[in-house]
Amino acid sequence: MVFRDSLKQPKMKVEGVEHESPVMAGLQSHVSLQLPLPSNQNLRISPDDWHLLAYLLLVHKTNTKGVGQDLLDKEVHALTFGYMGLNGKKPIIVVRSGENHGGQSSDNSLLPGLNDDMALDILAWSSRSNYPNLACLNRKFRSLIGSGYLYKLRRQLGIIEHWVYLACNMMPWEAFDPMRQKWIRLPRIPCDDCFTCADKESLAVGSELLVFGRELSGFAIWMYSLVTHNWSKCPLMNLARCLFGSSSLGEIAIVAGGSDKNGNVLQSAELYNSEVGTWQTLPNMNFPRKLCSGFFMDGKFYVIGGMSSHTACLTCGEEYNIETRSWRRIKNMYPGRDAGTFHPAMCSPPLVAVVNNQLYSADQATNEVKKYDKVNNSWSVVKRLPVRADSSYGWGLAFKACGNSLLVIGAGGHGGHDDGVIVLHSWDPEEGNRDGQEWNVLAVKARAGAFVYNCAVMGC
Repeated sequence: MVFRDSLKQPKMKVEGVEHESPVMAGLQSHVSLQLPLPSNQNLRISPDDWHLLAYLLLVHKTNTKGVGQDLLDKEVHALTFGYMGLNGKKPIIVVRSGENHGGQSSDNSLLPGLNDDMALDILAWSSRSNYPNLACLNRKFRSLIGSGYLYKLRRQLGIIEHWVYLACNMMPWEAFDPMRQKWIRLPRIPCDDCFTCADKESLAVGSELLVFGRELSGFAIWMYSLVTHNWSKCPLMNLARCLFGSSSLGEIAIVAGGSDKNGNVLQSAELYNSEVGTWQTLPNMNFPRKLCSGFFMDGKFYVIGGMSSHTACLTCGEEYNIETRSWRRIKNMYPGRDAGTFHPAMCSPPLVAVVNNQLYSADQATNEVKKYDKVNNSWSVVKRLPVRADSSYGWGLAFKACGNSLLVIGAGGHGGHDDGVIVLHSWDPEEGNRDGQEWNVLAVKARAGAFVYNCAVMGC
């Protein structure tokens, strides 16, 4: 396969005008490389990836004599304006490719011809799926990827890719990249057998995946880092717990309520900062609760549902204002179920998700998706769930927000719970139910088991 033929289609959009990039024209005219590309015909490469790759080939790998210095100079400016169209920043002036502002050679820069500030922004816009490969290029790239700086820069630029992290009864932790339709197996947690077999809870915050459980020595938190691609012990909370409600917002997360090692229902809450790896005790909630759920909405943290004792259910919710460090009770935010349905202690915590600051829930009893009205403090049915939630009282099912979509993950196949197949369903609430809009099948995972133990969506 001739590489230049693969570059004929991508266009570069500059301030609302589409034109063919000079890189593409230059490569088509002067570069003919035989590259071993993957045999998978469904490989998805974005135009931005093509431009970055083409630039690297031109300035680092190819014979610049055949391409011409003028073309390289023009392409540097084209990349500058293309980048400006992406994030609205002013372009950084580059004197000539291969030189810095002082006229000295820039061979030591990340991308020759560009200063490192612009190079870092370009790399930040690249898919994080590419970071392991970039780390293999040389020591400088390996050091950059290993520092975690690109993830911080992506957060500053508002660049977010959502990956789904999943653990099922026949499958250890795996990550799913929806954009590339790719499953990535995580290393096994180096924990003891007690932690492996015990119930666990999970939370994605920043570029970390936290898994809470119990080891023989007591409560433990294992942390998977996107930077190191390894598991390590995370510092324990000031008051260790389980069965809590939690959610994250950027690099922080809040954990509220739950049960301590003696089974006492807790009223306390804590904030975790993934940047420094510390837990901070917050003011107590108005009521103790366990088996509850937490979420962020409009910049505030909420906790709803749960039980204040082993028999008493809570229908109120609580709102925590990070700025004022205060809790506000919201009556009847999560109404109770019919008493005859099933015992509340058997039921999972509320299945809730927030998409674009709009709260949704998956009703474990009626198998319906409901939408919360903030003004009237009420719920309305918007859609049926694509899988049954009532068969296991809401357990074994994941209901998450993934970007602009709702995500439902549960058992699939003709035999339901007997097939060992997990199906990822997605639906964009902005599309509504017009034209009979149904759930989209995002992915199917065979031989995973039919029970979702833990699920977290990480956006970074």
